[in-house]
Amino acid sequence: MKLKVKILKIDTFVEPFCYLNKETSRELGVHSLERVVISKRKERVSGIVNICDENIVRSNEIGISESLRKLLNLKSGEVVNVERREELLSKLYIKKRIEGKELKKDEIYQIVKDIVTRKISTLRLSALVTAYQIYGMSIKEAAYFSMAMADVGEKLKLNGKILDKHSLGGIPGDKTSLILVPTVAALGYTIPKTSSRAITDPAGTADRAEVLMHVDLKIEKIKKIVKRVKGCIVWGGALNLAPADDVIISAERPLSLDSFLIPSILAKKYAVGAKFLVLDFPVGKHTKLKNMNKAKALFKRFKMIGKMLNMKINAVVTNGSQPLGTTVGPALEVREVLEVLEKKDTNADFVKKACFMTAVLLNMVRNMNIEEGIEKAKKCIKNGKSEKKLREIIKAQGGNPKIKSKDIEIGAFSFTVKARKNGYVIRINNDSIKVLGRSAGAPLDKGAGILLHKKIGDPVEKGEKLFEIYAETKSKLKECIKLTKHLEVYTISSYKPKVKDIILGWLR
Repeated sequence: MKLKVKILKIDTFVEPFCYLNKETSRELGVHSLERVVISKRKERVSGIVNICDENIVRSNEIGISESLRKLLNLKSGEVVNVERREELLSKLYIKKRIEGKELKKDEIYQIVKDIVTRKISTLRLSALVTAYQIYGMSIKEAAYFSMAMADVGEKLKLNGKILDKHSLGGIPGDKTSLILVPTVAALGYTIPKTSSRAITDPAGTADRAEVLMHVDLKIEKIKKIVKRVKGCIVWGGALNLAPADDVIISAERPLSLDSFLIPSILAKKYAVGAKFLVLDFPVGKHTKLKNMNKAKALFKRFKMIGKMLNMKINAVVTNGSQPLGTTVGPALEVREVLEVLEKKDTNADFVKKACFMTAVLLNMVRNMNIEEGIEKAKKCIKNGKSEKKLREIIKAQGGNPKIKSKDIEIGAFSFTVKARKNGYVIRINNDSIKVLGRSAGAPLDKGAGILLHKKIGDPVEKGEKLFEIYAETKSKLKECIKLTKHLEVYTISSYKPKVKDIILGWLR
């Protein structure tokens, strides 16, 4: 059936809803919440039907939501073909998994294709996510999902040995990638780092990098940059790499599930052609991994799946008990990164972490001794090559390569929290730091965040500064000040705690 497009000012974000009146839906033989296929030349996409009155959408029209408009680049008044969608094989495959039966490769590929074309509803996708949470995902299934999620999108297709890094996250202030990427690239290796924006943290790597340069680049531009300067730090959401991942995450998030954790990570690495991947496994009270045993169990699965993807994987288990560095929030963190590179300082915890992870990559690709690899990474920072490479990446991605740490603007409004007694810092609550950073406006307000004056193990005197909150507006700072009265951010005790090193273990 040929119908005229009517763009409705309705944004459904993920679900591609369309709107038909009763007469049109009867002719097509569809009911509310069933699917129709909308075709524009060779492009086809599935829309979820809502039935409305004649005064909203006429019998010769189809109402289009904003999400659906974007998928087909539709304009009001243009004519599209609309037909009832045939029953999907992927519905049968999802039902099969709900019944506890393992899926085959071709079944997984069909599901992923239907996810990308929005043929599978969020309700049905949520059922699949829940099924995998209950029954678990086999090694083969995880590998096939990783491959399928990458194969249905674009790929970077670079030549040579491609290196990459990924962190399980959960630690505020983790600016490691801003040191590791330019250091690895300065050592002559290719590292196309695609990164995420923060979901629950005050900053993701893409949010940090955006303070310095453009991160929402197209894939062809990225290829040119990586070929020229060996590295990049870009937002993965701007690319069509593993496009099914964002849709799956949208089903996982409301359920607080993470059943596609490994395919979600490895699909993107597979899409950029990574052959050597180092994983950062932060362990601590407020992280995804609470202890070393859980880290080892997860790594074992990563390694087995990586082998099926022709990818060599190592993991570094790191101390996740407190924020990394002394800053949390995009601009504050970038300022700290530039400061350590300008001063050629390798003592900060996030720099030590970056150097160790660089050494692991060198061990994987060259069989280099870890101690030698750490020294190579440190030398790269101390002789200015890491800073020079970062500035090359900044320039290539449209930023100002001459920017200095003192040029980074932070929030104009601040509040200082001081110690109420003498003692030692024995605990910093990462969750409270995240809440305060987000409430201050980060990551959308780049200048918002937290500056820590004390870390675990530091001595404290009554009245001494513990941390400062920065915000770009008075109202957000006021909200944070109220929160400080209810949140336990620092715990101070009379005894001095034993401080753990930033590196807790190396899994290979």
